[in-house]
Amino acid sequence: MEIRAVVFDIGGVLEITPPMDVGARWEAELGLPTGAVHDRLGDVFAAGCLGHVTEIGVLDAICEQLEVTTTEADRLMAIMWERYLGVANTELIEWARELRPRHRTGILSNSFVGAREREQQAYGFGDLVDVLVYSHEAGVAKPDPRAYATVCRQLGVRPDQAVLLDDVDANLDGARSAGMLAVGYRTNAQAITELRDLLAD
Repeated sequence: MEIRAVVFDIGGVLEITPPMDVGARWEAELGLPTGAVHDRLGDVFAAGCLGHVTEIGVLDAICEQLEVTTTEADRLMAIMWERYLGVANTELIEWARELRPRHRTGILSNSFVGAREREQQAYGFGDLVDVLVYSHEAGVAKPDPRAYATVCRQLGVRPDQAVLLDDVDANLDGARSAGMLAVGYRTNAQAITELRDLLAD
């Protein structure tokens, strides 16, 4: 079957990201016990991933649950966004850019409210691909089968005509279960070679 579309993950793939140890960093900053941030804000972070809370709602929850001011909450979120955005994986981004117009391209990201605007400003992902599906906008996250169905539908391809590049095993398994092909990201050279081989078939 001809592959008509390539779908990319963002964190750990198109972005080189450090460990998301935000909870531990916040706890160190505020003198909180280990696990306190997750215990108090885990539900809020989960809601942010699916778009069930606004950015203002997240800040309000941080202020209330961690007993900090709005200014302190903004500073804590700045720490989170710095980790979240990482730095551009320039080599892979440029390779992805060259796929169009011969192939459709998309992004399927487990995201957080506010990610689209920040990633567009930093990396221009909206200009890189044909379709951008963020979990906080779609209301579903990988490995939910609906996430893969959404990106394929928006790309105008059947699942068996699309391949996902992701660095998380559960997301790769989910893509395969949904009928897509999947390549696990380890390095740029490995990922590009495997994708080129699939696209050449």
